Amino acid sequence: MSYSKLLFDTDSGVATLTLNRPDKANAFDDEMTRELLDALKQIERDETIRAIVLTGAGKNFCAGQDLATFLERQNSPEGLSVREHLLNGYNKVVTKIRTIEKPFIAAVNGAAAGAGLGICCACDIRYASESAKFRMAFIGIGLAPDSGTSFLLPRLIGFGRALEMAITNELLDAHEAHAAGLVTKLFAPEELLPATIAFAKQLANAPTRGIGLTKRAFNRALVSDLEGALDYEAYAQNIAIETQDHREGVNAFLEKRAPGYTGK
Repeated sequence: MSYSKLLFDTDSGVATLTLNRPDKANAFDDEMTRELLDALKQIERDETIRAIVLTGAGKNFCAGQDLATFLERQNSPEGLSVREHLLNGYNKVVTKIRTIEKPFIAAVNGAAAGAGLGICCACDIRYASESAKFRMAFIGIGLAPDSGTSFLLPRLIGFGRALEMAITNELLDAHEAHAAGLVTKLFAPEELLPATIAFAKQLANAPTRGIGLTKRAFNRALVSDLEGALDYEAYAQNIAIETQDHREGVNAFLEKRAPGYTGK
C-alpha cells in the first residue's frame, strides 16, 4: 500500500503499520488519520494478513493530536466540532483495532501520549523499548480524556493508577509502565521491532480464527456481568468448534505432530 504519512508493509502474514510523521513525533493530522483508517479497512478484508504490528517512525510512537493543525481548523471560518472530530477519527481507529478479529501488537518505540496512548491501549499486546514513555497529556492543555483512554487505561493498570495519571499528567517511563502492567515486555531500542515482528509471525501461524473469537469474548466481557460473559463464551465456543483450525489442532495433538493452522 502507498500512503504519504503511513508506511504499510506485509511479510509472512504480518502487516506492519508505521505512523510516519517523525518530524512531528508522529502526531496525527487529518490525513494520517484517514490513511490509518483506510489501512485498517484493508487489513480487515485481507485474509492473508493474520497479525498486525503498529509502531512509529523515528524516536516516537505517537504524540497524539497535532495541535498546530487542530488550532488551524478551530480558528478557520468553518470552525471545528471536537465531538465530530473524535467520532469520525480516533473513535473509529480505536474501535477498528478492538473489533478486527486479528491480533494487534503495539511496538512502542518512544513517546506515546494523548490519542497515541489511546491507540496503544487499544492494541491487544504492548511491547516497548526501554526508551518508551507514556503520558495521558490531556489535562496538560486543560482537556478531558478521549480516544478511549478513560475506558481502556483503567482496565489495564487499575482505576486509581489510571486516574492519577490522568489528573496529574504524570509521565511513566518504560520500566514504570512495565511494572504497572501497561506493557508486557521491554527491549533495547534496536531489538524492539525485530522481536515484535517475530512474535507477530508466531501469532500469524496460530489459530487466528480462535484469536478473533477470543477478542470478541474479551470485548464483550468488558461491559458484561458474569452471567452474560458465560453465555457469550458458550456462543463463541459453538463457532470455534466448527472451525478447520480446531479440527487441525485436535488431529495434530492425537497424531503427535505440529499443527498447521490456516485461520479458517
